[in-house]
Amino acid sequence: MKKILVVIAALIIIGLIFVGMMSFEEPEYKTGYESGSYSIRFYDERIVVQTTVGNGDSGFGKLFNYISGANKESVKIDMTTPVTQSQNGDEMVMQFYLPSKFDKSNVPVPTDDNVKISMIEAGYFAVSRYSGRSSDTNFYKHLDLLTSELEKDSVTIVGPPVKATYNSPFTPPQLRRNEAMYPILWDD
Repeated sequence: MKKILVVIAALIIIGLIFVGMMSFEEPEYKTGYESGSYSIRFYDERIVVQTTVGNGDSGFGKLFNYISGANKESVKIDMTTPVTQSQNGDEMVMQFYLPSKFDKSNVPVPTDDNVKISMIEAGYFAVSRYSGRSSDTNFYKHLDLLTSELEKDSVTIVGPPVKATYNSPFTPPQLRRNEAMYPILWDD
């Protein structure tokens, strides 16, 4: 009986790792520069669905409901990565990127008034990639390192930092991909 429980536990763990490592569409980018601690990426304009975060609500559920069909067209939308969070004035905003098949003309309209469709302008981002948990502590640790490197290299930051999370909470921390990002001014 003990051996059967061990085998079942191993299969569950393997299944969770597999689910956590599934590949999702992510926005395409071009890498323009890489240092030992960060890279510079150029992203084209992209469309997102977003909501504000607060009062114990992470916003994830509202966005997940939207892609699960809580939109006026009742369309189910594939999950993409990363899930991002950034400060917008006094509010924290969570965003899901929409698959590339959507544009301004065919994006489903949210049924929840707290969920909005938005465009992120094309531009350059400085990105520091790290593994581990996507906690605020881990994010700010890597953001501080990125900030120091950008200051040292005289790179101008032009917007608030972005926390990007690529994996499910079931992915073992050492296999997770997280990123700290800043929009920047950059000349090719």
